[in-house]
Amino acid sequence: MLTATSSVVGKGDTPPAVARKKKAGNLRESALVVGLRIGVIVLVLVLWQVMSGPVLPEYAVSKPTSVAVAVWDLLTSSAGWTNIETTAVEVAAGFVIGVAIGSVMGVLLGTFKLAGRVLEPLAAAFNGIPKIAIAPLFVLFFGLGEWSKIAIAVTGVAFIMFYNLYLGLRLVDRELNEIIRVMGGRGRHVLTYVTIPTLAPPFFAGLKAGGPLAILGVIGGEFIASFNGLGHLLFTDAMALDSAGVFAGLIVLVAMSLILNSLLTQLDNYVLKRLGLGKRAGQAQV
Repeated sequence: MLTATSSVVGKGDTPPAVARKKKAGNLRESALVVGLRIGVIVLVLVLWQVMSGPVLPEYAVSKPTSVAVAVWDLLTSSAGWTNIETTAVEVAAGFVIGVAIGSVMGVLLGTFKLAGRVLEPLAAAFNGIPKIAIAPLFVLFFGLGEWSKIAIAVTGVAFIMFYNLYLGLRLVDRELNEIIRVMGGRGRHVLTYVTIPTLAPPFFAGLKAGGPLAILGVIGGEFIASFNGLGHLLFTDAMALDSAGVFAGLIVLVAMSLILNSLLTQLDNYVLKRLGLGKRAGQAQV
């Protein structure tokens, strides 16, 4: 009697050699993308350095070497760090308060349909007002200190979170809710298995969209009236025609935005993975 043993590889399985080859290909592609990005940045800096003066007015665009010196001066001075700290605190406070207010508004108006039908148009009308246009009112009400800038940031973030959660609640599967209740599930089961997984993606999308709005609101408020902060620094440098100082402030703002976005991305990936949505989130990324 002849017996034979064989191993069957499923469709979803990947042979080790193919997996290693695919991984190596992904690494080469990632290295190529990073290299091209660095090359583009270097090319832009070289063209900027060469064209500043002969082609472009140096007083308006400065030079990369001058900007590097200005960034160094900003990061090595106590006054520079005072401005950075002031803006960072205002952004963080406005972002957190805006997320809290917007989330509560979105959940309440999305849960109670009558309240949503009554108040949602009013919220849309108020949200249609440019935030920078009402900034002087916040300055008059809260004064020239930090709270006027925090209030401007709150308005931008709160409405983003409100609409994301308010509209996200409409995506909750009502039939699935009924099935869970028929099977003996309680409200906490519906919340755990339906509502939270449905609202998690729009919630974190709102966080990522709200971060830049918080920075924009704070800088706009500091432009209008402030004693310190990066917005105040940008305004004074612009008035003094110090383009290198302006670019230095912008670079710090870009770094601040990238740090905030990185933290939110890590939190997003962790929470979605814990909720079992990590694979779906990964497929949605470009």
